[in-house]
Amino acid sequence: MNDGRFPVSDNQDILTLPVREFIAATAAKTPTPGGGSVAGVVGALGVALGEMALNFTRGKKKYAQHEAQYERAGRRLAQARQMFQDLVADDIAAYRLYQETARQEDSPEKTQAMQVAVAAAIDVPREAAKLALAVLEDLLALSDKCSPHLASDLAAGAVLAAAAARLSDFNVRINAPQVADEAARRDILQASADDLARAVRLQEQIETAVRGSP
Repeated sequence: MNDGRFPVSDNQDILTLPVREFIAATAAKTPTPGGGSVAGVVGALGVALGEMALNFTRGKKKYAQHEAQYERAGRRLAQARQMFQDLVADDIAAYRLYQETARQEDSPEKTQAMQVAVAAAIDVPREAAKLALAVLEDLLALSDKCSPHLASDLAAGAVLAAAAARLSDFNVRINAPQVADEAARRDILQASADDLARAVRLQEQIETAVRGSP
């Protein structure tokens, strides 16, 4: 059992930990799991809430005309949930690559390798942000086709998806200063900011739609 005093082993799948142990591992004085891993878990939980709202709505006569849309959305959300879970491992792997590269002796090869490691550390949260946006688009499309009894769960899912996008933006911004190419660095930061702003707008639209549901 990981009680917060011991790091998770390098080959351990974080998502196999009981919830209490995952929280303790996050609190521990170890670099992983950290913000990137938590972003993946938060995103997956957001998707799961959206799926729950969808699953309780599907099959009801009142919403029968939307069954084809529910089927498509259900498949996409299930895939997104798995992708968020995969990003937890990807984030840990990216951090370990960065850590191992940073330990190397200074050399031109290390400088080049560090840019690769930084790129990996940025790519993971950028992918998480894009995934969060796709989920938010699906939740918005479902917001007026969801049972009002599940509307709060759908809105909560949107809040968590938007939070995953915000956490991803934090991770991009902490790593972007190490990108050697100034133009590329500016583009990365701007794209991340744009995605976060879009995520916030989508979350607000979903909350507005849910508040207006009968």
